[in-house]
This record gives sequence, C-alpha cells and structure tokens, in this order.
Amino acid sequence: MSERRRIAVVSTSRADYGHLLPVLEALAACPEVELLAVAAAAHASPRFGETWRHFGQDGIPLSAKLECLLDSDTDTGMAKTIGLATLSLADWMDRERPHLLLLIADRYEMLAPASVALALRIPIAHIEGGEVSEGAIDDAVRNALTKLAHLHFVPTEQARRRVLAMGEEAWRVHRVGAPSLDHLRKGTVADPQALLPALGLEDPRPPVVVAWHPVTLQRDPAAEAACLFDALRDCAHPLAFCFPNADAGRERIIRMAEAFCASHPKARVFVHLEHRAYWGLLRGAAALVGNSSSGIMESPALALPCVNIGDRQAGRERAANILDAPADAAAIREALARALDPAFRASLQGMVHPYGDGRASERIAEVLRSVPLDERLLRKRALPLRDDLPAFVHAP
Repeated sequence: MSERRRIAVVSTSRADYGHLLPVLEALAACPEVELLAVAAAAHASPRFGETWRHFGQDGIPLSAKLECLLDSDTDTGMAKTIGLATLSLADWMDRERPHLLLLIADRYEMLAPASVALALRIPIAHIEGGEVSEGAIDDAVRNALTKLAHLHFVPTEQARRRVLAMGEEAWRVHRVGAPSLDHLRKGTVADPQALLPALGLEDPRPPVVVAWHPVTLQRDPAAEAACLFDALRDCAHPLAFCFPNADAGRERIIRMAEAFCASHPKARVFVHLEHRAYWGLLRGAAALVGNSSSGIMESPALALPCVNIGDRQAGRERAANILDAPADAAAIREALARALDPAFRASLQGMVHPYGDGRASERIAEVLRSVPLDERLLRKRALPLRDDLPAFVHAP
C-alpha cells in the first residue's frame, strides 16, 4: 500500500474555519489522505472565543494549536503576528513535512504558512484566489498567495480568468465555487425558529445582522464605523452585531458595538457564532448590513437583502441582492430602508448566485486526492509574453 498523502490545512480565524470545514470533512473522508489540521492566530485567543475547540467538536482532529496572535490593536501588531506565526509554523512544518499545504482566502496571517511552505518546497493549494476587495490589505494578500500557490480553487468564472491573467497555467486553476455554501446543500444550518430565541433575538420583526470589519487600507481603520452606528440608531428590528476580524482598529469597533447594545434593548453583540448558527441567523434575518465578504459571497445563496457599505469590498462580483452605499449615515439608512422593503425581498426570488452550487468541497478534495505530487506541480512555468499588452505610460 502506498504512503498516504499528508495534507496540511491552516485556519487562523472563526471565519475561514466555517469556509474550510466542508473541505476538512471531505479530506478526512478520503482514505488516501492523512489530514493535518492546524488552528492558529485568533483561534487560540480568549478574546475571540478560543474557537480552536470547534475542530474537535466537529470531528476534525487537530494536529497543532499555535498561539501567535499578538494581543494588540495596531498595524505593528499585525506585522509582528505574521512573524510569530512564521516562527511557529516553521518548526511545525519542518517536523511534519506535509506533501501539500491548503490555504484559503486573504487573511494577512496566511502569508506566514505560505512563506514557510515556499522555503520548505511544499506545494501550496489556495482557495478563493482571483477575488477582489480593493478597500483592504486582503486584496494584496490574496494576490500574493495566488502567485505563491501551485493549485488554485477559484469560486467564479471571473476569478478563474483573473488568475489566468496573472500568468498561472490553466491546468492549475479549478473553478469549484465557494465552499462556505456547502453548508446549505448539506442541510446542517440551524433552524431560525429555535435559534433566534436562544440568541435573545425573539421579536415580531426578524433581525438585521451587522458584520463590520476594520478598513485596513485607511490610516484609521475604524473611522467609518461611526456612521454605521448612527444609521442603525432608529432601526426598529433587533440587531445582531458580529465581532470584527482580528485587525488593527477592532477594539474601537467592539467598544462602539458594546456601547450601542447597552443602550438598545433589542441589540446583541456576539463574540463568536458557530458557522451553522451564523447561517441559521442569516436564514432568519431581514437583512445583512456591513462591509464583510459574507454579504457578497453568502447572502445571495439565501436571497437575503444586503447593504454593503464603503469600499472594503470594492471590485467583487455582485448579485442582485447587494445594495451598495457609501460610508454615510443618511445613505446607509436609505439603503437599509430599501433592503427591508418586502417588494425588494420578493424581487430576489430566483436570482442568480455567482458563487457556486454548494459542491466546492468535494471538487477540492478530489483534486487534492489525485493530483500527481511530482516536480511538475512544484516547478511553476512562465507563460509566453503577450504581444497585445498596452504601452507603458508614465504616472501623472
């Protein structure tokens, strides 16, 4: 019997774990695969709910829990976290020597495992390359991971074309959809009728879910949050605030959310919502408001009205349920009123969702299970230069 291929999967937060879980389950079910799951960064932080515990609860054995998130709320702390993660992962990856490393999306901490794998000649597979989020450093991180990776699992046709335009060979690029949608197809989403009372959100009106993260390209990443809370002040619906990402500026946003909820009896702030509960909350919600990729990628699967604020998600593909608004309180209120209009919700029935059919995880697992682990995978080839590129123009 040949040696099982050892596939390492690194998760650094509750958000990417929810996306990765269907893939982890699919890999764990492959007899040819030895799954090495790693929980790092925010997973080990009490501030973010010590979410590393969910791996075991979901039947995914942890190979390592690495504490590397600096207890800081600055951009310097983010940079140092990358360094700490690199040191921790270098020791672990040197010891385990996986055949493949699987990463997802665009969190800045993901630069650490990718850099270590590059040095150790371990091929990298990357999920959700080719996406765009021009208002955050995530965009540069995602593109860097794409160029470091040897296999690409992209969610949409536009993303596939964008990765090809970056010079990646076509055989390396697989359009699979977004794996977070697999939860819906599998039917593991929590029942809103039981969930909402348990979360303290029972009310004749369905809740509005608020997902707001620091805008990391701005000098003050929390600056736009004030207009959001101003816009929501008179909202008659219950409000469910989700904790922001572990980025610089998060603590100010958390304090603003906690102060808002303290003065609004129908508002709740949640440190961590387990992924099935989060999907159940979206299923029972009236709308999603904020600047999270969840609004762009996941709310369309439920035909849930979504108010996307500011430039953080600029450039992403949009479905018909997305209502864009600038970071201005009046504009947000106007967009939210439209989102809560029953006529708008009714108009979304049968809408087209660009992010897949809920079978991404099985497609990803099949490629990882079967791709030849030879020199061709590790050695990336430069494509011929095109003759139709635009002429160089000096910047103004």
